Amino acid sequence: MTALTHRRTLLATLAAAPLLTLPGCANLPGFSLTDAIRELLTLSSQRAFAMLMEANGFYDSQVARIDLPPQLGGTGASTIVAKILMTGAFKDRLTRQVNRSAEKGAERAAPLVADAIRSISIADAAAIVHGGPTAATDLLERSMGRSLVGAMFPDIDQALRLADSDVVTQALRATTGIDFRGLVQDVSNRTHDAIYRAIGHEETAIRANPRETGSPLLTAVFGLAR
Repeated sequence: MTALTHRRTLLATLAAAPLLTLPGCANLPGFSLTDAIRELLTLSSQRAFAMLMEANGFYDSQVARIDLPPQLGGTGASTIVAKILMTGAFKDRLTRQVNRSAEKGAERAAPLVADAIRSISIADAAAIVHGGPTAATDLLERSMGRSLVGAMFPDIDQALRLADSDVVTQALRATTGIDFRGLVQDVSNRTHDAIYRAIGHEETAIRANPRETGSPLLTAVFGLAR
């Protein structure tokens, strides 16, 4: 199975997770605000992962693009070597490699997020419905903690060793401020944060225009909440 086929299969599986479809009104018998939050998170995460797992999904995203660690010339670069070396084409190659590895991490994270949404404990659904634009995403992130970081680490590790690995080796040789394991850990942490930014971005868009989703439940609950 090719990488592209694998991604398409994974996305199709995630998209098959049923969204609740109900006659549209505020009081929907047999359904609760908790159902609406789960549906909101399911659709937000499906859209986010569909974007992130496209070729160059992270790199091309204004929301999820991953910067290099400071030791390798990213924001806050602190060494003269990093500032000099990480310029132009070399920095772009390294940044692309880092973001490609994040795509592999996202492949691992997607089904874990889907499972977490199905089992998430929602103590105060009304507060989430009437909360900020990323209230549901924030709840999901709190409930999962940093579990995605450890889960994604092996896939990101492997991805950084493959493909354009020479650029990674050259970059690490240029500074003593970070080693390969440190780079993998940094990218895993940044991928974790980028995934939730992407989900939160989709949640915000859905809250702003729930009717666009075609979901009677989301339209009823979040249309009234605005």
